[in-house]
Amino acid sequence: MCGIVAIFCHAGSHRVDRNELRLIRDHMARRGPDGMGEWFSPDGRVGLGQRRLSIIDLSETGAQPMSNEDGSLWVVLNGEIYNYAELRQELIAKGHVFRSRSDTEVILHLYEEEGIEAVHRMRGMFAFVLWDGRENKMLAVRDPFGIKPLYYAVDQGVVRVASQVKALIAGGGISREIDLGSLVGFFLWGSVPEPRTIFQGIRAVPAGSYIVVAEGGPSAPVQYWHPRKSYLGRQNEQKTREDIIEETRQALLDAVKYHMVADVPVGLFLSSGVDSNVLASMIAETRDTPFDTITLAFEEFEGTNLSETAFAKETAERLGARHHQRVFSEKDFCQSVDDFFAAMDQPSIDGLNSFFVSKAAAEIGLKVAISGCGGDELFGGYPSFVTVPAMNRYLGFLPKSEILASAYERIGGKIFFGRRKEKFRGLFRFGPTLDGAYFLQRALSMPWELDLFLKKDALNEGLRDYDPLPDVKFHVDRSLSTLENVAILDQAMYLRNQLLRDMDWASMWHSLEIRVPLVERFLYEKIAYFAMRSYDRRRYKWLLAQSARPELSGEFIRRKKTGFLIPVEKWMTRLVGENLVEKKNVSRKNWALFCMRVFMENAGVKDASRVLLT
Repeated sequence: MCGIVAIFCHAGSHRVDRNELRLIRDHMARRGPDGMGEWFSPDGRVGLGQRRLSIIDLSETGAQPMSNEDGSLWVVLNGEIYNYAELRQELIAKGHVFRSRSDTEVILHLYEEEGIEAVHRMRGMFAFVLWDGRENKMLAVRDPFGIKPLYYAVDQGVVRVASQVKALIAGGGISREIDLGSLVGFFLWGSVPEPRTIFQGIRAVPAGSYIVVAEGGPSAPVQYWHPRKSYLGRQNEQKTREDIIEETRQALLDAVKYHMVADVPVGLFLSSGVDSNVLASMIAETRDTPFDTITLAFEEFEGTNLSETAFAKETAERLGARHHQRVFSEKDFCQSVDDFFAAMDQPSIDGLNSFFVSKAAAEIGLKVAISGCGGDELFGGYPSFVTVPAMNRYLGFLPKSEILASAYERIGGKIFFGRRKEKFRGLFRFGPTLDGAYFLQRALSMPWELDLFLKKDALNEGLRDYDPLPDVKFHVDRSLSTLENVAILDQAMYLRNQLLRDMDWASMWHSLEIRVPLVERFLYEKIAYFAMRSYDRRRYKWLLAQSARPELSGEFIRRKKTGFLIPVEKWMTRLVGENLVEKKNVSRKNWALFCMRVFMENAGVKDASRVLLT
């Protein structure tokens, strides 16, 4: 895990500003406290930099930027290639000579053999930039699910790439102008929808995509993989229930084994949920030595059924793990909140859970931790798997009518109350279509609520620039079932834009790498289709639960889902104070406005008052 930066002056007489590259690189020092490096091409047009968090090959031979034997290829990598050892042996058999034991060097030699198609051989989470001096081009590549971030900015013949948005801003060469469409997207979803960022001049390399920068400038992103590929063309496959259970178990065991590859200890975030308990059992099954488990506890939850400590401790003891319990209080929250917002790389209403559990892991000396994130998207653990198909089923017959939708919204504004009032008002406008129903389920706010956050001119311009429904439609495939499409949407939108992005910046503030075995292309291509085919709303993630040995008890499976629940409403009430969009309590909408204000202030945005209501 690292922080990487690349600058390519592809046009004109520009040369890399070495000071800018170092400012971008060193803004990411927390991503890589173990070392730093840089390389500049002889003509001064290309520069690569890296901050290193040593996980695989801890020696100096694993330092980056790294080149091939003749120096025609250079690469910087953020992340891990878990199957690097077998790829390395394959390449050695073909005559390639290695100077290190690192996964980074494997990328260079695999690219020599296969070019950009090499990306399909890599099992891992990664974002890398490769300079090909033979063809005078730069490639910026991101893993299939976008677990690792990668951003780029194009300006007057210069392309800048980095692991963090704020790092690009820190270099001084990118404008801090806010993207109003992204601002609207944030208040609609609770996160900025990819490939947008909150800044006009910066975009994300989309998950499962790469860009090529040559003399003529950057290409449009080229998509090489999408979660829908795991579901397409499999409708005629037939397997028995027993075969599905066994193949799922073996695929999960395989994923866990690969995610434990490291030259440093690997721990596990352990809650009372099915996901982390299955992973714990599989780690124990594949290892002969004890491993560390970390559980968050909260003073407010002591003695209640919201506490996860008893279940987690029981699992850890049964598996022989070294269990660590970290108790957090409101005082801890208040003392950490400045760091939390400093860490936040893009505005989000989430991330507190990842921030605190990563802090707990770092405090016991871990560099790597396993998370159960992704289990709900793969095995159907969210309410969206029930509500979206239901809306589609019961409202799908309605004709699309602006008159009907508007009338219902007016009436609903008078008869509905509570937190879901606005979503009930939007039922006839959005509910009848798959894309609309998904937006209704996942949205933070309805479009007509945005005047709670944004001034009129900014709101109107932002709405002209961003419409959430095309974003949703992009990921939908009509040849698949509604349930499969909901899974794909949660994987390609909520998981990517919120959970994985927040997990990255929240953990890297503490110099911790989080790995997610349940979010992996190779796993998906084996079991995703059958996970949805076996979905049963009455049996919560039963297929995953049955993969543990011994199988999880009925008590685990029946227990109400809590995850890393945090008593944020109580804490936020004191933090946010009277700056409330909705009076009486601190809702997610109030928190969103507060987060955006603090983010803009921290990012040095000077015109926040021009767009945000105060």
